Amino acid sequence: MTNADYSLEAFGQLYRDRADCENGFDELKNQWGWGGYTTHDLERCNLSARVVSLVYNWWSGYVRLAHPKTHLEAITSRPLLLNGAARLTRHAGQSCLLLTITHVTGDQVKTMISRIRKGFDFILANAPQLPKMERWPALVRYLIDKIFTARPKNQPIIDSPTFYLLSFSLQLGLKEGFRLNCLR
Repeated sequence: MTNADYSLEAFGQLYRDRADCENGFDELKNQWGWGGYTTHDLERCNLSARVVSLVYNWWSGYVRLAHPKTHLEAITSRPLLLNGAARLTRHAGQSCLLLTITHVTGDQVKTMISRIRKGFDFILANAPQLPKMERWPALVRYLIDKIFTARPKNQPIIDSPTFYLLSFSLQLGLKEGFRLNCLR
C-alpha cells in the first residue's frame, strides 16, 4: 500500500530497479566471494571485504567501458574479456600490447576492447594536465557519461548498482585520496 502518485507502469519499473540493486549484492556474494568470512579477526574481515568491493568497482567500470548499455555480470564478463593471450613488444621507444583472442565470439570481444581503448585514450589525451588526484574522477565521469548516452530514452537515470558503486568510488577517491580506509 502506498499513497505515491505513480502510474501502475512506474511501480513495475521501481520493483525492477530494486531487484537490479539486489542483484549487485547477490553478484558480490556469489561471484566475487564477498561473504562467508570465517575468521574472528574483524580487521582481516574488513580488509578482505574492502578489497573485494574495490576490485568489483574496478571490474564493473572496466566492463562498462566495454559494454556501456547494460551491466554484465562477472560470471559472463570474466570469461569473455579474460580469454586471450597478450604479448608486449617494444620498438623505437614505443610499447605495443598484442592480444590474441581465444573466445568464440572474437569479433564481439574486439569491439568491446576497442571501446575500452577509446575510453583510456580519451583520459590519456585529456588528463595529463590534471593533478593525479583528479584523473580517476575524470575517468569515472567519462564512464558515467557513456552509460547515460547508451541507455534508452525512457529508462530511469539511475539504472544499475554499477552507477551507485562508481559514484561511491568517486566520492571515496576524492575524500580519502585513494586510500581505502575503514568506513565509519
